Amino acid sequence: MKPMNPLIRPLVAGGIALAALTAAAAEAPSGWSYKEIADALHAIMESDRTVYTRNVVNRLQNEEKVIKASEHWKDDKALPLPAQMFRYGAEMVAEKNAGFTYSLLSLWPVNKQNAAKTAVEKEGLEAVAKSGQPYYKEETLGGKKYYTAVYPDKAVAKACIACHNDHKDTPRRDFKMGDVMGGVVLRIPMK
Repeated sequence: MKPMNPLIRPLVAGGIALAALTAAAAEAPSGWSYKEIADALHAIMESDRTVYTRNVVNRLQNEEKVIKASEHWKDDKALPLPAQMFRYGAEMVAEKNAGFTYSLLSLWPVNKQNAAKTAVEKEGLEAVAKSGQPYYKEETLGGKKYYTAVYPDKAVAKACIACHNDHKDTPRRDFKMGDVMGGVVLRIPMK
């Protein structure tokens, strides 16, 4: 990925990052391309998810075995899985009409609702699985034009691999550390 725009770097590093970028996504200010906004939003999402996976789920589940993460976390008195935390955040952003949407999808979804639904999603997931690099394209959905970015979602902890490889509904059981397991699909409405 190319280095982040110097105008965006301080926002990502600062506490106002998500608020500022949400406003940027809604306004598409001059000097910021849709790609730069998408890349900055993804940097925040990826960082939050990686920190949760490595420092909470992986540590508690694999290293200290204090508490586990489970897709049935409420019933099991466990932690939500990293993918569930990501989905909950995406749902909250959608409820707030924040100026963009995002989701975690896969060519090999454990949960069928996380499969590609549009041609661009499928094309993007195939591209990131093959190259490990982000994929960008404009698409029209429901008569509205969107800037769509798909980012590779890689296995960053043993907990990711164990969950996906061992799940009863998994269509794929051979993931290794660093493998692309799916993609983050981020959409910004275009004016």
